[in-house]
Amino acid sequence: MRSLARISVSIVGVVGVLAVTVAGATIWLLLTDPVTVADAVSEEDVTPLVRELAAVVYEAIRRLLGYL
Repeated sequence: MRSLARISVSIVGVVGVLAVTVAGATIWLLLTDPVTVADAVSEEDVTPLVRELAAVVYEAIRRLLGYL
């Protein structure tokens, strides 16, 4: 039972980190490129929004690894 509890805590932690990362990237994208977000909402097409979110997360990870 202990190993199941540790695994579930680890999974919850990973999901939490991913959720915080996506939320932060979304807020950053809203502040830096509001036109993309507005277009995605008005056209009901999330592809450009997802593409920009992925680019923001990728750039953040790349810069973070550059410091290490």
